[in-house]
Amino acid sequence: MQAGARPRTRDSEPERKEFSNMKHAIIETGGKQYRVTSGDVIFVEKLDAEAGATVTFDKVLAITGEGENTFGAPYIDGKTVTGTVVKQGKAKKIRVYHMKPKKGYRKTQGHRQPYTKVEIGTIG
Repeated sequence: MQAGARPRTRDSEPERKEFSNMKHAIIETGGKQYRVTSGDVIFVEKLDAEAGATVTFDKVLAITGEGENTFGAPYIDGKTVTGTVVKQGKAKKIRVYHMKPKKGYRKTQGHRQPYTKVEIGTIG
C-alpha cells in the first residue's frame, strides 16, 4: 500500500449489482451485441422508430438468470426482448483529417453518428 492511501474497507467499495439472480439477455442489433436486463437504457445504432414507440429485438443470443440458461445456435427461436425508444440523437462530432505530405493535400471532415436511446422492458 502506498503512503497516504486509505485501506479499502467494505464500506468504501463501490456498490456492485448481483447478476446471479437477475434475468438478463444478450441481443444483437446494428451489428453489435449488448448484454441487457429489464430497465437498462442502451444506445444502439439508429433504428426506424419514433420516440415513445415500442421496438422488438428478435435476435436473442442467450437468456440467463433465475436458474434458467438458454443459448441459441445462433439465435433462440421464439424469444424476444422488447424496449421503448426514449429518443433519437447524434453523438459528439469527430474530426476526420487526411493529409498527403509534400503534396499540399489536406482535407478535414466532420461526422456525427446517429443513435437511438432505448429503455429495455421485458425479456423473453
